[in-house]
Amino acid sequence: MTTTESDLFSKIDTLISTLKTSTISDERKKVLQPLSEYIQGKVSKNKEIRINFICTHNSRRSHLSQVWAQTLAKYFSVKNVTCYSGGTEATALFPMVAQTLEKSGFQINKISEDKNPIYSIKYAENEHPIIGFSKKLDDEFNPKSEFAAIMTCSQADGGCPFIAGAEKRIPITFEDPKAFDNTPHQAEKYNERSMQIATELFYIFSQINS
Repeated sequence: MTTTESDLFSKIDTLISTLKTSTISDERKKVLQPLSEYIQGKVSKNKEIRINFICTHNSRRSHLSQVWAQTLAKYFSVKNVTCYSGGTEATALFPMVAQTLEKSGFQINKISEDKNPIYSIKYAENEHPIIGFSKKLDDEFNPKSEFAAIMTCSQADGGCPFIAGAEKRIPITFEDPKAFDNTPHQAEKYNERSMQIATELFYIFSQINS
């Protein structure tokens, strides 16, 4: 699928143009394909596309996935996409996730200060910002029906065999960058995971014919 000119922030747009789907193995592409097929099915019927990315604590991988999916839907002009995230429990969006996204060109504003802060995450001039905070997967903020549940960690995948209201449950798991917290490699590893997620979601949305 070809892209049209978007109003993504230029740094994000430039970064996306450097992503290389050739780094994705054929085996991994088979893992990603069900989400492409789900999105394509909705696009073909001109229906709303709701995707809820789920991880244990809704603090790292699920937020990175939500943000990149919403951004790449815009990049590829796939309309009617709304991305969400949730956890089996609520904690807080980990600050290094916000820092990693900011370095990639997102405009991040912390709009509340407490144990579970709320962030405004903006990726384009004229698009509503993503509201980032940790929440349970069935939080009022998230859809109740007609959505795809994407399991981004093996713990949530194993611990949640059934997601109420989900039309489709798709495991697309990622290694947790938390393993590198409080090490000299923390920033590098968070960026590495963010770029993997961005590249794989680029591949997913590049398959869509609208």
